[in-house]
Amino acid sequence: MGRLFGTDGIRGVANAELTPELAMSVAAAAVRVLGSRGAADGGVPTVVVGRDPRASGEMLEAAVVAGLASAGAMVVRVGVLPTPGVAYLTADLGADLGVMLSASHNPMPDNGIKLFAAGGHKLPDDVEDQIEAELDRPWSRPVGERIGRVRDLVDGPERYLTHLVAATPHRLDGLTVVVDCANGAASGVADAYARAGARAIVINATPDGININQECGSTHLDPVRDAVLANGADLGIAHDGDADRCLAVDAAGEVVDGDQIMAILALAMQESGRLTGDTLVATVMSNLGLRLAMQREGIALLETAVGDRYVLETLREKGLALGGEQSGHVILPAHATTGDGVLTGLNVMARMAATGRPLADLAAVVTKLPQVMVNVKVTDRQGAVQASTVVDTVAAAERELAGAGRVLLRPSGTEPLVRVMVEASTVDHAREVAERIAAAVREA
Repeated sequence: MGRLFGTDGIRGVANAELTPELAMSVAAAAVRVLGSRGAADGGVPTVVVGRDPRASGEMLEAAVVAGLASAGAMVVRVGVLPTPGVAYLTADLGADLGVMLSASHNPMPDNGIKLFAAGGHKLPDDVEDQIEAELDRPWSRPVGERIGRVRDLVDGPERYLTHLVAATPHRLDGLTVVVDCANGAASGVADAYARAGARAIVINATPDGININQECGSTHLDPVRDAVLANGADLGIAHDGDADRCLAVDAAGEVVDGDQIMAILALAMQESGRLTGDTLVATVMSNLGLRLAMQREGIALLETAVGDRYVLETLREKGLALGGEQSGHVILPAHATTGDGVLTGLNVMARMAATGRPLADLAAVVTKLPQVMVNVKVTDRQGAVQASTVVDTVAAAERELAGAGRVLLRPSGTEPLVRVMVEASTVDHAREVAERIAAAVREA
């Protein structure tokens, strides 16, 4: 089946590819690999478990909790909470491990398992490989009083809300925002915007287990755009199912993506002396316009592979203060160990409030090169990318663009897709080149 872990944990169709049996085995293996610290201190490993509201999360939570307890861990259930909330509580409670059950922006039939080490940090590849290898090893199950116990943390959401408001650098009084919760985990913490002073109009915040990400949230911006225009709001914020990402629309309904959000925050932090090394970290997916804008403002841009975990690794290694992805995962290491959509939204609004400038004006620092993305469904992601016909087509396209654009071809780490991204001087040219490469991928 290939490597179990993708760029953001384990994902698959719940109860088909991601079964309760697999979830239970992964949970027990994770305790054996990551729970040794608590055990070495003479204590019991502690594990925080949270989920988004999709229906299969109930089933998988039960399996994960059983697996953790069977390996002797103390399990702390926090219920439905954003992924960054689970990461925060993993650190706040001094736990050895955190488990989040979510497929983020994926449709409802999917679900996933994200693991956090002590401190709330995502796992490096080598630790994921250790956990995967542990699945096939025999082990001695604890019995009697050494079997793990389970408790619920009833004030988890309130702890996380208090943290979010405290991490907002300026009051939001006078701003009106539409918040699209994607019928996901943000639904229970959207009150953070009002607590920070804004007038918040919250939409798509009635999760029923089925409607998560359904024609709403950061992957479907029409609802938040329509609500901003209908209410005369200053901006709209759209989250995904587990609220680890944030996209925005300005007062006119124009999209403000992750690149523009990073630029806004980078300038704010540079101005206040909080942008360590005057450096921003982004992935290879970020628009060339972001790099040009940062050069103009005297800010260096470091590029990583796609995935907020790789952004975070670079931030930690180099002691930097801001990074993220075009898709809206933004990491502020001073306040979070992973992408946090609500924290990002609050900080963007804080910049608006502090400067008195509208979002469109702040976002205009980035002039984006036209960019076209085509997703091609495949059965063999690596094989399609490495096919000689595809390699030749990409090489020809790069010669054609001749430095006035770029091509990025990559297999998705979470879905059976190959993503074709092309930037060019015009959108028509970018689309034509992208479709040409996509056709080669489909044929391969």
